[in-house]
Amino acid sequence: MTDHPPELRPDELLRYARHLTLPEVGVAGQQKLKASRVLLVGAGGLGSPAALYLAAAGVGTLGVVDDDLVDLTNLQRQVLHGTASLGLPKTVSAEARLHDLNPATVVIPMATRLTSSNVREVMAGFDIVVDGSDNFPTRYLVNDAAVMTGRPYVYGSIFRFEGQVSVFAAPGGPCYRCLYAEPPAPQLIPSCAEAGVLGVLPGVIGTLQALEAIKWILGVGEPLVGRLLLFDALKLRFRELTVKRDRSCVVCGDRPTVTGPVDYEAFCGVRHAPDQAAEITPRELQAELASPAVPQMIDVREPWEWGIARIEGSQLISLSSLGDRLHEVDGRRPVVTVCHSGIRSLTARELLLAAGFGDVRSLAGGIDAWSAQIDRKVARY
Repeated sequence: MTDHPPELRPDELLRYARHLTLPEVGVAGQQKLKASRVLLVGAGGLGSPAALYLAAAGVGTLGVVDDDLVDLTNLQRQVLHGTASLGLPKTVSAEARLHDLNPATVVIPMATRLTSSNVREVMAGFDIVVDGSDNFPTRYLVNDAAVMTGRPYVYGSIFRFEGQVSVFAAPGGPCYRCLYAEPPAPQLIPSCAEAGVLGVLPGVIGTLQALEAIKWILGVGEPLVGRLLLFDALKLRFRELTVKRDRSCVVCGDRPTVTGPVDYEAFCGVRHAPDQAAEITPRELQAELASPAVPQMIDVREPWEWGIARIEGSQLISLSSLGDRLHEVDGRRPVVTVCHSGIRSLTARELLLAAGFGDVRSLAGGIDAWSAQIDRKVARY
């Protein structure tokens, strides 16, 4: 933030009148908001409400990082975007919506994916980071870079009906790795598409993230530093856990061993090439479907997913019922398991191998990869 607070124009005094009447904000606080520069990582479920409320509150500059496009499945929860934005980069959609909401907020769209090579440059010039990412590689990268560049960030995450919020990398406070020292194995991480998420949940969590960022900028209240807020939507219950700085943390500890941004695979120490025996690519499957030895395709998704998209010739046996329907699998033919993105199908493969089936492979990338590489008439969702 600048040393000389920017003046508020007459129209801004009117726009923020309800802020100005609050003693904790007032003109001085609104000037702090106008001078502030916030970096938002992700313009999806969490980033949507966070962006809307940060812009509405009068944040002067809002950087938005996202390399994805708006698709129909986003609109159930990503309220920053609308039907007219389908197919557009999320940064383009976000910039248009935020400009309409508050033309005084300067939006800096960055249609890129954060990596170890660009994260410092992207964060440069921003006061605080709001992490609305939906994957562990970005989450750990944001944490590490925030600690190393000396700026706090507001963490948020969602899963099905539950959410978490905290403020990490604040002076003297813990970082994300103090809570979760190591990321889980990639094959154990379900996406929103695989696990599902109640559409309103990111609205709650993302709004809380915006609140924490605004409190930090204003210097009011008690920030969620050293505290992890847990939200259960089904029970409508909040709980709070204490998180202490780990003096042996590899990033923010007394003797850090990770001193530069690293990518997720490098941190884990593994970067496995696809197991050729476990997976089959879409193009390999296409070739086998045209050969005499046509494999039996077992689609292990749920019936509602089958109704959206399927590969012609596949058979629906949901993963939850596979154990009871093994008699429907032909042990004399090669078997290919299929799901949405290739996670459940790997689990199904392990189940079939354990049951004695010998030639079983999982479709790498699932229905999504098949749609992108082979048949675009098969819907992506």
